[in-house]
Amino acid sequence: MDLFNHRLRLHADPSRVVVRPFHIAQSAINGQGQSRSQRMIDEVLAMTPQQASDQLATVLKDFEARHWQTRRVFMTRYAEIAEVHGLDTPSIDDEKRQLIGAYFCHEYSYAAAALMNPSAVPHPDQSGMPEGAQRILMSLRAVGEGHISSVAFREGIITDDDELTLAPEPPFATAADAHGIDGKETPRGPVTVHRHRDSTLSGTVIFPITEAQSKGLEDLRLVHFMHDDGSVEWLGTYTAYNGASIQSELLRTRDFRAFDLVPMTGSAARNKGIALFPRTVNGEYLSIGRQDGENLYLLRSDRLDHWDDGELILTPIFPWELVQIGNCGPPIEVDEGWLLLTHGVGPMRKYSIGAALLDKNDPSKVLGRTREPILAAADQDREGYVPNVVYTCGAMRQGDKLFMPYGIADSSVGFAFVEISKLLALM
Repeated sequence: MDLFNHRLRLHADPSRVVVRPFHIAQSAINGQGQSRSQRMIDEVLAMTPQQASDQLATVLKDFEARHWQTRRVFMTRYAEIAEVHGLDTPSIDDEKRQLIGAYFCHEYSYAAAALMNPSAVPHPDQSGMPEGAQRILMSLRAVGEGHISSVAFREGIITDDDELTLAPEPPFATAADAHGIDGKETPRGPVTVHRHRDSTLSGTVIFPITEAQSKGLEDLRLVHFMHDDGSVEWLGTYTAYNGASIQSELLRTRDFRAFDLVPMTGSAARNKGIALFPRTVNGEYLSIGRQDGENLYLLRSDRLDHWDDGELILTPIFPWELVQIGNCGPPIEVDEGWLLLTHGVGPMRKYSIGAALLDKNDPSKVLGRTREPILAAADQDREGYVPNVVYTCGAMRQGDKLFMPYGIADSSVGFAFVEISKLLALM
């Protein structure tokens, strides 16, 4: 297979840190029968103004240069704590408020362990792009302390000549805020998070918010979705993990400023790896899912957030995929039909990426599939946190080629370009 592997690689980076809330349960009681959080607050309130000022200066010396608008972050966190504990804010000076906020924050390295499983979509801003070039937006699964996964983003430009340029990461990363959550209890239902008005997308991270997401937001499959009325929305399915069970959820945004995180319902939503088609087909929403952990199914629905059992369309038949198959992101519309990237697991749990072609008007019909993988774990792509894995959560079309970012060994990210005609010729 004539596939061009770009020289660029993205790796885990422990220096990428954000300030996150440090949670101490309301019910946490110390050995003296006091609330731990209330004791901390009382200790700060008992400080003289000079003592509080000195302590805050020490904190800022250690952390202010490492984070964006650190004082504002502390004040925001104080406001959450004040509401929970009923603090008399007018009687507390600014430095004590900031210091209380600092005690209830911690620094988190969100990509210290791994950066992997990307997906790519056209960027909402294509202004100034010359012919043959396209601005892109990638989502990435970032894994940090405690193996907790979050969603990071990276912007860039690709061209017809297999060129890839990524926008530089800003010096500070910021966590998307969940407005309207008071901190008294973990939210359970749909939530909306907001990118800070002064933060770039490449510096924005979406962390778990709800109880179902508490241990991770995994493997976002982004898609540029065209509604029947002509409006555009960026959608993404991902796996919410709480340490014991998984749940498929839906990210929705029209501007990459506000992101709705919506639990999905239906029997198929209890599994991971749902990939949405980029438009309706014959008036129905369609997706590809793996309900049994082994095969691929076509799912149909009249709602984007509800998916029940589907129709079996692909089973493992070739040696490189005999253990199981799954999708590698949303189907891509080409003249010949729907191009679906797949992953297969073979001997020694080695992952490979292949493809199938589905009928454009009836995607339950499989018109062809690759007998051999187009990309497999080999040489430098084998070693890492989970060896022998290559995996993508979504490619996109650039002219007559596919641009495919892919995860390597659950540790880093590589990039490939492949001609669509040559891919189809392998089927």
